[in-house]
Amino acid sequence: MTQAPSNRPATQTLAAIDLGSNSFHMVVARVVDGQLVLVDRMKEMVQLGAGLDSARRLAADAQLRALACLERMGQRVRALPQECVRVVGTNTLRVARNAEEFLEKAEQALGQPIEIISGIEEARLIYSGVAHGLGPKDERRLVVDIGGGSTELVIGQHFEPLDLESLYIGCVTLTKRHFDDGKITPKRFRRAEVTALQELERVEKRFRRLGWQVAIGASGTARTVARVVREAGFSQRGITRASLKKLRAEIADAGAIDRLKLPGLSQSRAAVFPGGVAVLSAIFESLEIDEMAVSDSALREGVLNDLLGRVLHKDVRSATVDALMERYHVDKEQAQRVEATLLHLLPQVADVWRLPLQRSVELGSWAARLHEIGLDIAHSHYHKHGAYVLENSDMPGFSRQEQRMLAVLVRAHRRKFPGSLWKTLPASARRVEQVAVLLRLAVLLHRSRTGVPEVSVVGARRSLEVRFPPGWLEAHPLTQADLQEEAAFLQAGDFELELPALGA
Repeated sequence: MTQAPSNRPATQTLAAIDLGSNSFHMVVARVVDGQLVLVDRMKEMVQLGAGLDSARRLAADAQLRALACLERMGQRVRALPQECVRVVGTNTLRVARNAEEFLEKAEQALGQPIEIISGIEEARLIYSGVAHGLGPKDERRLVVDIGGGSTELVIGQHFEPLDLESLYIGCVTLTKRHFDDGKITPKRFRRAEVTALQELERVEKRFRRLGWQVAIGASGTARTVARVVREAGFSQRGITRASLKKLRAEIADAGAIDRLKLPGLSQSRAAVFPGGVAVLSAIFESLEIDEMAVSDSALREGVLNDLLGRVLHKDVRSATVDALMERYHVDKEQAQRVEATLLHLLPQVADVWRLPLQRSVELGSWAARLHEIGLDIAHSHYHKHGAYVLENSDMPGFSRQEQRMLAVLVRAHRRKFPGSLWKTLPASARRVEQVAVLLRLAVLLHRSRTGVPEVSVVGARRSLEVRFPPGWLEAHPLTQADLQEEAAFLQAGDFELELPALGA
């Protein structure tokens, strides 16, 4: 992909923030000789997931806790360039019905944009964080991360995941479902485990078949369990099946969450500990794990490593786009022609249209390379097929917002210019409409699947003037007709395409 101009210093600061369902985490690092050197870390147990009501709406008090935390984190990262910060939201923000409303306030509090990532993308980033923390070992690993609202399972080797899964169970959700009144009994605990086992049922055969040599737990639940069983004298080598059995008995014997007095267990973690232990116990049972080590690295470190890749021009998203082009048998030469023309036009109008150039270059480049993937499904309405694929596929490196914007661009690249489509995007993303106009023009100019002369454009608020070399348009009547039809399409979408008078 063509890169936007960069004035990045040789040494710079990167920050990753993980807005989990239970805790918010921030890590800040300096890039020195292409390596990350950690300089700051911050964690707060916000318990955002506990603020979801029965209608899946974030309650006001949960939002206030989150916004207060983001204000504090914002003091550290607000001044950093956007390309040096990545903020990801996980399960609670995936499912909350009022997530978009909350995100507007959250981005203002933090001073940085926030991405919502899928469960599979979360699993990929978790594995990246754990694998980079452990280093390049040959062993095949099972990585387990029990979050507040979801649990991610990954089998991988070296730095590459081999299989990934995200389950709809977590320490917050299971505690709310089975211990909401604070009472704990052996029967309730077993019911919680069975709930987790039901979720695990669909993955256990697949994961057992693939196999692993080492099981590793990441994030708060696993680290807390490891600390508690060690300080209680149940185990001296991580989490074992026997130590977990003793811990389950201790939790059930306590009778209530507020009576949990376990060594190494903080009061804030105790509120969601029974649900987390039930999930972990079910994983040990379902996947027949005997022993689990614990990693200090998790999602935020994975996000940081992904961000480093982008800074060093080793962007996972580019590899994802290449893989999709291969899978859907895209005509690469045509994609490159459209991409080159689009990237030639973008800088000419970026200032007057107030487009963020680097972001527009990224989105435009991806859309140009993928605009024909729907042809592999059916020629009729192929732009709609392509948009569906992009919005609903697992796309490593991409956030949900990015997938949505990319899908909208591909959907809008031909035929009717759907004005209502832009309203489905957050206000901050609606300038993608202008990128769509340029994509449409680039596709149109290459309809014959050959090169075109250098075209220039002049933009105004809701218009685009196109200029050709003298005599070229007169010599290409099909392009003339296509441009006139395109002008009508855009006019219906309240956008004016200004064409040169013939013979001028």
